[in-house]
Order: sequence, then C-alpha cells, then structure tokens
Amino acid sequence: MAEQEIKLMKGNEAIAHAAIRCGTDAYFGYPITPQSEIIETLAVLKPWETTGMVVLQAESEVASINMVYGGAGAGKRVLTSSSSPGIALMQEGISYLAGAELPGVFVNVQRGGPGLGTIQPSQSDYFQATRGGGNGDYYVIVLAPNSVQEMADFVDLAFELAFKYRNPAMILSDGVIGQMMEKVILPPMKPRRTEEEIIKECPWATYGRKGGRTPNIITSLELKPEVMEVRNIHLQKKYEEIQEKECRYETINCEDAEYLIVSFGSAARIGEKAISLARKQGIKVGLFRPITLWPFPSKQLAKVAKNMKGVLTSEINAGQMVEDVRLAINGAIPVEHFGRLGGIVPDPEEVIAALKEKLIKK
Repeated sequence: MAEQEIKLMKGNEAIAHAAIRCGTDAYFGYPITPQSEIIETLAVLKPWETTGMVVLQAESEVASINMVYGGAGAGKRVLTSSSSPGIALMQEGISYLAGAELPGVFVNVQRGGPGLGTIQPSQSDYFQATRGGGNGDYYVIVLAPNSVQEMADFVDLAFELAFKYRNPAMILSDGVIGQMMEKVILPPMKPRRTEEEIIKECPWATYGRKGGRTPNIITSLELKPEVMEVRNIHLQKKYEEIQEKECRYETINCEDAEYLIVSFGSAARIGEKAISLARKQGIKVGLFRPITLWPFPSKQLAKVAKNMKGVLTSEINAGQMVEDVRLAINGAIPVEHFGRLGGIVPDPEEVIAALKEKLIKK
C-alpha cells in the first residue's frame, strides 16, 4: 500500500482506512445505521492479514465498549464506533474508562432522536458528548469533523490526545459526514507498536509482570471516600490542563464581520455557504467553528465575537451548543439559536433568514 493515497470515499469508510493506517490494534463494534460502513469496510480490507489488527463484531454495544476497556487497559490502541442509541448504551463503559483513566477512542455518527428516532442526520448528542454522558464528574475529549478528510485525520489525533491525557476521546460526527463522499488523502501507514514500545509508553498498563515489576491495577472503584476524593481532584486538574492546552477551532471571514455564526460539524459546512451568500447581500457575517466541542474554545470565541452585534448558533438540534456559546459570550452581545429537528438538515438560505429575523431586524 502506498505511503499516501488520494481516494474518493464516504466518511465512514475514511474512519476504517485511517484506523488501519494509524496503527490501531483492535476494533470492536456493532452495526447500526448510519455508521455500519465502518465495520463493513474493515471486514472487506481484512487488516488482520496485513497488520495484525483485530476486527470483531461484538454481540452488542455494551460488549463493544467493555472490550475497548480491556484492550485500552493493556495499553493498546482500541477503537469502537456506533450511532446515537448505541452510544447511549455505551455510557456506563465510557464512564468506567474515564474513571480508570484509559485511552479508548469511540466514534459517534449521530442520528435523530430521542429513543430510536430516525436514521437521518442530527447533532442532538452534543449534551451527552460534552457533559460526560454517564455517571460521575468526568469529561471526554470531543473532536467534531466537518469533512471526510477530517474523519480520516481525527482518528490519529483522537488516539494521540487519549494517550497523552489517559482519557477517552470521541469523534462526534453525524449522518451527513458519515455518508457523504469526498476526496480524502489517507494518512501514511504507521506500524503498530511493539510490546517494548507499549511498555515504555504505558507503564501503567496491564501488559504482564515483565522484569519483576509490581502488579498494575486498573479500576474505577474505590470504597474509601477520602481516597476517591483525591482521585476526583486529580481528574479535575487533568481536565483543567486539557482545557488550557487543547482547544481547537477555525474562523472564516471574521476580520470585518458584524455578525457571527457558530456551528460545528456538518452544520458548519452549511454555515460557510450561508456567510458567502449573506455577504453577497451586503451582510457582513463570519463563521466560528469549534473543532473541539470539549474542551470548548470559550475564550477564543469571546475574543472573536468581542466587537460584533450578535451571534447565531446554527445546529441540527433544538439548541444545545448555544448554551456553551452563551456562557462564553457572557451577555456581552445577543446570542440566538437556529436549528432543524427530526433528521432534517437546514439549507443555507434558512440560516440567513434566521439571522435576519432573530438578530438583524431586532
């Protein structure tokens, strides 16, 4: 396989190709629309024959995330994926990963809800992703791609951040990005780490008592409250470090903008077209795209929006990220929300109409 290849593929397929190329040790998953192409592509590519990567269809999403826990506990690069209802089933396991400080990576290709909802795209899992989702005081690092290229790029980045901070990381996509086809530059092949490299990188892992070392114990359970408090304080300090160092975002046409659209993922693609059309109408609008949804780039957003007249968040949900935007703006200027529900994806003209109605006319 060439070191670098340019191919036309779906976002889900890009995840699978990137997983192989960035040295993933194992994928455990269960099919659900609209992300089933991830495991289907892995089954076609058969990486176990070329790189030794394990690919296993588990009996459920609950089984998948607990297999990730086991693999990550041994210091392995382990990946799973699902869509909204399946990710909901994984929440207990994700909380365990966070509590045990394990670097698992999981992909959520969102669909409409609540409940089984629809197989159409949505961004209504924002709260779940950025507020932990399971029990306890914890956070998951959340990356929001808005292209097939970023679906490929964020696999390696998610593993890098997960291992750097010993914390689960999520790629929060949606049915638009998962199913759309674009050209993508696949990352170069990265060999899977040797046992010696894993031992060096992950001295905490349960890879066996090599060299007569004392046992490594990985658990999220602690019966003594005073000890559990110390562990929680340690986690909170780690989250503060992540918030300080790992905020990622993109701005477009913000230098002279009077109004700002804030969107993530596929909604940001629509927002980019909307600001282009709005400028042709004489409306100076810029786009702020959070790439990390947690940590949310609050300071950076506040700085960009400082001298503007208003902010519109455009999301494919009932209004979720808008709460983080309002916290960042802190009442300095008006913040409004526009969204479509039930799997309906808005068009750029709708975003412009909402901007005019909610901010400019007021």
